[in-house]
Amino acid sequence: MTDITAHTPPRAAASAPAPSPAARPVEFRGGGFRPSSPRWVGLAVFVALIAFLEWGTRVGFISPLTVPRPSDVFLTLWDLAASGALWTNLGPSLMRLLVGGTLGATVGIAVGVMIGLFSVARAGLVPLVAALFPIPKIALLPLFVIWFGIDEASKYALIAFGTFTPTVVATYGAVDNVDRSLIRMGQSFGLKWTTVVLRIVLPGAMPGILSGLRVSLAIAIILLVAAEMLGAEHGIGAYILQAGSLYDLERLFAGVTILSLLGVILSGAVGMIEKHLLGWRT
Repeated sequence: MTDITAHTPPRAAASAPAPSPAARPVEFRGGGFRPSSPRWVGLAVFVALIAFLEWGTRVGFISPLTVPRPSDVFLTLWDLAASGALWTNLGPSLMRLLVGGTLGATVGIAVGVMIGLFSVARAGLVPLVAALFPIPKIALLPLFVIWFGIDEASKYALIAFGTFTPTVVATYGAVDNVDRSLIRMGQSFGLKWTTVVLRIVLPGAMPGILSGLRVSLAIAIILLVAAEMLGAEHGIGAYILQAGSLYDLERLFAGVTILSLLGVILSGAVGMIEKHLLGWRT
C-alpha cells in the first residue's frame, strides 16, 4: 500500500517584511470648525488706519476740511473727559440705550421663542412682525413724540421698538433651525416638553439668538443718535448735532469715535456671553 500522503516541498522562507515608514500622528478632526484669530490683529488694523489718516492729513493727501487729524480728535476727547462734558453726554445716552435696548431685546426674545414653539403664535404674529419689520424706525420718531411726549419715554420707545423687530426675526429663525433629530431623540427618551425646550431647543437656538442680538444692539445705537438729535439737551447724538451745526469736525469725529467705541464694547460683551453660554460647542 502506497503512502498517499503527498510529500510537500518545504515552504520557502517568508521574506522579511519591509520596514514601515515612521507612523505619523493623525490630526484630530472631530472638534468642528473653530475659527480663531490673534487678538492683536484687530488692534493692528485700527492702528494702521489711524496712522494712515494722520499721515494723509499732515502731508496734504487728505484735506483737513473733510477729515480732521486723528491726533486733534484724541485731544478733543481728552478735553471732553477732563472738563466733564464727556460724562455729561455719555451718561444719558447709556441710560437710554440700557433701558430701551434691554426692553426691546427681552420682549423680542420672548416673542420669538413663542413664535418658534407655538403654532397659534406663529400664525398670528409672523404676519404682524413681517409688516412691522421693514418700516424705517426713524420715520416713527415724530409719532412716538406725539404719543409719549418729547421727554425720555419717546426715546425709550423708539430704541425698544427698533431693537424688538430684528430680535424677534432672529429668535424664531434660530428656533426653527434647531436640529429636529435632537428633539425627536429627546422625546424618544421620554423627556418632558419643558425639558426638551430648556435642554435642547434653547441651547441649540442660542447661537442664532446672540447673532441677532449683535445686529439689534447696532440698530439701537443708530436709533439712540436719531432720538437724541430731536429734543435732547444732553447725549452723544445731541453733541454730534451741535458739532455738525458749527462745522467743528474735531468734535464731530470725537462723538463718532465714542459711538464706535460703544459698539465695540457691546460687541465684546455679547462675545463674552457667547463664550459663557456656548462652551458646549468646543
